[in-house]
Amino acid sequence: MTAKKEKSLFVTFEGIDGCGKSTQALLTYQYLLSAKYKVKLLREPGSTVVAERIRDILLNKKLKMSDATELLLYEAARAEITSREISPALANGTVVLCDRFYDSTTAYQGFGRRLDIRMVKGLHKVAVGNVTPDLTFVFDVDLKTAFARRGKVRDRLESQSRAFHNRVRLGFLEIARKERRRVKLIDATGPIDQVFGLVKKHLHKKLHK
Repeated sequence: MTAKKEKSLFVTFEGIDGCGKSTQALLTYQYLLSAKYKVKLLREPGSTVVAERIRDILLNKKLKMSDATELLLYEAARAEITSREISPALANGTVVLCDRFYDSTTAYQGFGRRLDIRMVKGLHKVAVGNVTPDLTFVFDVDLKTAFARRGKVRDRLESQSRAFHNRVRLGFLEIARKERRRVKLIDATGPIDQVFGLVKKHLHKKLHK
């Protein structure tokens, strides 16, 4: 049996709902498994018992909450996944892939809900400490394409207005513009394999650096 390759690397997958990030995260997971890397695939919010329950609250269309409550619930779920899953896995020489992380909260609650960005980022620090992604993919598509890719059943966040989602998209673009060394902006309008080819290109650079 071939030994697993140990490489501590934290990779996050970001973008508006319908951008294809979850598909790309799964393809990356399968690719790294086949290459014999120790790899873990997580999702945010979620991936722990407590965080999954918080996810159910956050995405429930029947529930109404203040923007501050929403923000704090996301950070609470993030604190859980970071302490229980991400940090231990990285310490154990694992490539950790996460479908969303704190950039989503900056985009959705900071830009989308128009909360104070500095305050939002301060709460990230409380939730994750010094844990920062080594590589972040932002998959960008126009709103028409994103909406067409979604299913008919939409959760509480997906049901927000077009103007809200446009602000979120612009938020992700701003994050990518400001943090070009960490964040790679990917045009996700093309075929899945073509998009994954771009992902692998950036991933190889990090894995073999």
